[in-house]
Amino acid sequence: MTLLGACRYGEDLLESAGVPEAGLNAWLLLEYVSGCIRSHYLAYPEEELPKEAEEHYLEVLKRRSERVPLQYITGVQEFMGHRFLVNEQVLIPRQDTEILVEEVLKYLKPGMHFLDLCTGSGCILLSLLLGCPGAVGMGTDLSPGALETAKRNQELLEQEALLQESDLFDQIEGVFDVIVSNPPYIKSGDIPELMEEVRMFEPLSALDGHEDGLYFYRRIVKESPAYLKAGGGLYLEIGYDQGDSVSELLRDRGFCRIEVIKDLAGLDRVVKGIYPGKI
Repeated sequence: MTLLGACRYGEDLLESAGVPEAGLNAWLLLEYVSGCIRSHYLAYPEEELPKEAEEHYLEVLKRRSERVPLQYITGVQEFMGHRFLVNEQVLIPRQDTEILVEEVLKYLKPGMHFLDLCTGSGCILLSLLLGCPGAVGMGTDLSPGALETAKRNQELLEQEALLQESDLFDQIEGVFDVIVSNPPYIKSGDIPELMEEVRMFEPLSALDGHEDGLYFYRRIVKESPAYLKAGGGLYLEIGYDQGDSVSELLRDRGFCRIEVIKDLAGLDRVVKGIYPGKI
């Protein structure tokens, strides 16, 4: 099988399986198994794919045709310009979540302490540390598997952070300048409508926000003042239709300077607010 033949075969197979962007997926999987860069592929399309690489390619094509996410096959996803290890213990980092990180970085300063709830792969926690050297970060998650993945990313990116198994604030002590979270926020009834890659393979516990999608926001907003310094910031990623609801939760809890930030598609993506002090 040549490089060109392999890529065409992969595209046809994935297309017949209904995989979105079949051609791109076929190429990325070929690049993954062979190490062939695009310029080499274009210059030598008739080069034979080594037998071992061909067998591996057929194997990963099968997995992708079964709708296993590309990132779980390759084991990596780029986020904020850095490569993060991912697996089925954690959500795959999304570009939309970069909006959350960018907003926190506008506020975060060296020496500040921040808490990342539901840290998953650690992509938010570690991106904030990389973006603000001198800040002190802590990440929590209820999943031991997620924390193990975050630890591996911490070592890979050579960042110091404390990781703690905790159901939101249950095992947390002290106060922070910033609390940030991308919690589960999809309504339970909407889970069956998600893409196959998401509903079949990504961890349900990181997706399901219970009946109305607001369960974790209620808990975080209610409990966070006990863990925020006066003037500290709370930053939450939200679903496209949750801006008003989450803003109201913050307002009712006594937060001020509440703002909803839109993503690049013009959809509500982040709610942020400042905790003024004793409520």
